[in-house]
Amino acid sequence: MQLGTRWTAGSQPPASVPAELRETIAKVEEHLPEGPKPGWTLTWLEGRPIAELDTGVTVSLAPDGEAVVGHIDGMDDDER
Repeated sequence: MQLGTRWTAGSQPPASVPAELRETIAKVEEHLPEGPKPGWTLTWLEGRPIAELDTGVTVSLAPDGEAVVGHIDGMDDDER
């Protein structure tokens, strides 16, 4: 795993965030409630980018190159 970059939801993602993820990240952010915004963390696993929101939502690339939204299993509501 390669550690990456952090940024706040609603702000411009850093240049290191692949273009293939940006539109899907923006769509996820449209559904965030008002108030303080959580942070994103970009990491790389086996050469593929994964953007993870502090709430456990993830945006990653499927093998076909499409951006997909997922969620980290095992997080309880107190951790989100």
